[in-house]
Amino acid sequence: MGQLDGKVAFITGVARGQGRSHAIRLAGEGAAIIGVDICADIASNGYPMAKRAELDETVALVEAAGGKMVGSVADVRDFHQLKAALDAGVEQFGGLDIVCANAGIATMAFRELTIEEDLEMWTDVLDVNLVGSFHTAKAAIPHLIAGGRGGAIVFTSSTAGLRGFGGLQGGGLGYAASKHGIVGLMRTLANALAPHSIRVNTVHPTAVNTMMAVNPAMTAFLENYPDGGPHLQNPMPVSLLEPEDISAAIAYLVSDAAKYVTGVTFPVDAGFCNKL
Repeated sequence: MGQLDGKVAFITGVARGQGRSHAIRLAGEGAAIIGVDICADIASNGYPMAKRAELDETVALVEAAGGKMVGSVADVRDFHQLKAALDAGVEQFGGLDIVCANAGIATMAFRELTIEEDLEMWTDVLDVNLVGSFHTAKAAIPHLIAGGRGGAIVFTSSTAGLRGFGGLQGGGLGYAASKHGIVGLMRTLANALAPHSIRVNTVHPTAVNTMMAVNPAMTAFLENYPDGGPHLQNPMPVSLLEPEDISAAIAYLVSDAAKYVTGVTFPVDAGFCNKL
């Protein structure tokens, strides 16, 4: 018996990294998974996005673990595309209980940018991270309310959603602004949805061992950050967390063990936010 038996979870950015880890963990707890990923590159982003083959691999890994999953290609920036994918999954599994708004990008660069490049980075990060989170919630909330059994939404923010760092470029500023914006979205929805017993929280990871954190553009940014970057290191002796570390927090926040936990900014950061 898993703590999520009979539940249905919707996860964005599911093809790899944290999204894949969340899908495997929640499926292992008994949840059926509805997952989406863009499976296409974004021009301003400094690293490749997931491929369709990786989405298919996530589905296979969930099924190999004994779970059920519907995986679809959808861009969180396109509300109607996202809603159609979610609606199809809800129709197949018969409801919705859990939402993990996980999709995100970090368009860091350490070189001179044109104003057009700078503005494009800002816009793309806001559109994926913040607008995409809003779209995810907007598509999911009617299903959660209709189910009449409460539910849980977890938005993936960042330590950059609690502290002010990111540099002067549009990508870094957009990342910090979007991750702070997600906190405002979470707090407002937590109040609005409380009468329906739908809980809403954010999780705030420090750097995680995924493509977002481990790519040449991000490495160059961190190495050349003002003051050299030592202040970006974790107080605990770990440089990168693993996706499974964040999934453990997600599994708690969406479970009945956290049935009265809502409106919370939940760091999984090896002491990072406490240090700054």
